[in-house]
Amino acid sequence: MARVLIVEARFYAHLNDMLLAGTRAALEDAGHSHETITVPGALEIPGAIALAAESGRYDAFVGIGVVIRGETYHFEIVAGESARGLMALTMDGLAVGNGILTVEDEAQALVRADPKQKDKGGEAAKAALALLDLKSRFA
Repeated sequence: MARVLIVEARFYAHLNDMLLAGTRAALEDAGHSHETITVPGALEIPGAIALAAESGRYDAFVGIGVVIRGETYHFEIVAGESARGLMALTMDGLAVGNGILTVEDEAQALVRADPKQKDKGGEAAKAALALLDLKSRFA
């Protein structure tokens, strides 16, 4: 049984509730334990995972959140840098699933977050577990 940390940027609570439900269901269905912590926004997710990884308490990580395009360049920065940060952690050998939705509008987010539709939270959890499996195979 793996210990998985879910790090959520809880900016859009109703969307995060769906992402979190899908993430937790996928982990529990696979027989793994999990904890959840909340950070202010998507940019803080990679940093929180890096700090938690130093503790040695977790085997894998899932970052979840929602970034909706606005009228400024801020969307590109948050979307790109949060993804880059998670990828850097993965390249450093951590098993990380990226469940940060980067969408044009709330309608797209609803479809992707809903466990009964696209279930991107569940997919991110499964990606983290797949990487954890690979990590153990190559250890």
